[in-house]
Amino acid sequence: MSFADLGLSDELLQAVETAGYSEPTPIQAQAIPPVLMMKDLIGIAQTGTGKTASFVLPMIDILAHGRRRALMPRSLILEPTRELAAQVAENFEKYGKNHDLKMALLIGGVQMGDQVKALQEGVDVLIATPGRLMDLFERGKILLTGCELLVIDEADRMLDMGFIPDIETICSKLPTNRQTLLFSATMPPVIKKLADRFLSNPKYIEVARPASTNTNIAQHKVTVSSRKKRDVLRHLLRTDNVSTAIIFANRKTTVRELAKSLKRHGFAAGEIHGDMDQPARLAELQRFKDGVVNILVASDVAARGLDVKGVSHVFNFDTPWHPDDYVHRIGRTGRGGASGRAFTLVAPEDAEAIEGVEKLTGGKIPLFEVALDDAAPAPARSAEREEKPRRDKRERPERAERSERSERRPARERTPERAPSRDARPAPETVRDEKPVRDAKPARSDARRSRRREEEPADMGWNGPIPEFLGVSALA
Repeated sequence: MSFADLGLSDELLQAVETAGYSEPTPIQAQAIPPVLMMKDLIGIAQTGTGKTASFVLPMIDILAHGRRRALMPRSLILEPTRELAAQVAENFEKYGKNHDLKMALLIGGVQMGDQVKALQEGVDVLIATPGRLMDLFERGKILLTGCELLVIDEADRMLDMGFIPDIETICSKLPTNRQTLLFSATMPPVIKKLADRFLSNPKYIEVARPASTNTNIAQHKVTVSSRKKRDVLRHLLRTDNVSTAIIFANRKTTVRELAKSLKRHGFAAGEIHGDMDQPARLAELQRFKDGVVNILVASDVAARGLDVKGVSHVFNFDTPWHPDDYVHRIGRTGRGGASGRAFTLVAPEDAEAIEGVEKLTGGKIPLFEVALDDAAPAPARSAEREEKPRRDKRERPERAERSERSERRPARERTPERAPSRDARPAPETVRDEKPVRDAKPARSDARRSRRREEEPADMGWNGPIPEFLGVSALA
């Protein structure tokens, strides 16, 4: 079967051919005809099978006829992340170059000015994340009453990110008489309830059972201690014929630290995580696509739908907490019929998480043996970190020895010379001979005051030592 058999227009077929595609994937072959017939649809397919083109291509032909109006988009595509939204926008630009269609991208992390201006001029396709769309809707910058086609992409990811209440609110603002398409890699009960509520007699398409993984991806798990994870990862990067790789971690701090560590060890690594602003994330992703860096360390913001050609490996530095994320993570490789390899580093604390993954995917992940002795040695920087405690141990006895010498030192060595013992100061003989004993007291009092003036600050209102942070001048 070819794209020409699916009922697409000649202009669209030309754009598809220019993009280098000749045969549709199974999800595209089954989804495009009913979408062109204006039917509601539920598409369940594993990641990397071409879900995006299965709704972008028919939407272009559907929207080719009609007129756009200010603030009222004709169609709406909801995406869970900024990266996915930007990727769908790229697909529209690529396949819709022979059509007079305007598109707007509403995502967070960028200023609203240009987005509002595009809406005021009128758009045929609005691609948005739920948060930014709700924000503009509440500000009165957008009307949804003219939207005739709704696409909810990566619905299970919407559920994970807590967007389902927003999705329900958005759907309630749309016209009742509309076409709705829902795509997902998995179909949890909450998503099914959403589909039952907002879709009308949908056509159900499933090209692979929910939560199944791509058979073109060779999966492996590596049991390793937590402190050896980085060593094993570097060993695999050096020895497993890696051309380009995405490394996933559960925490943003881990992403940052791991990227820095790989750079120190000579790898061309970049990073993407939720703490980065949108321009920085897009720039880093573009560097990876352009080959400036061949390793991308990422959090789960990059786990869904990112389509980067030629990714040979996926590494789960951390076993994902949610089993569904495993399917999406490893789906970044083995795309478009290509083969790929996926490694999951399993520490003792990941036992429950990997059990959940294997239960979801329906089989044990093959164990890959890595001899720790074969792992690449740590660089000089790591050696310095290991030597530091030994250096401290050599210094501590020296400090203790100095303290002991100070304690053993005779009292006369520790007593300041300017404050001699009163018993050691001889009294003048003439004073004792010429005056009574009671008259000698003022003399001793004067001597004490003299010593006090030498030892204490001039301000007699302060009886303690001078604080170091103030200095003498502050009290003078």
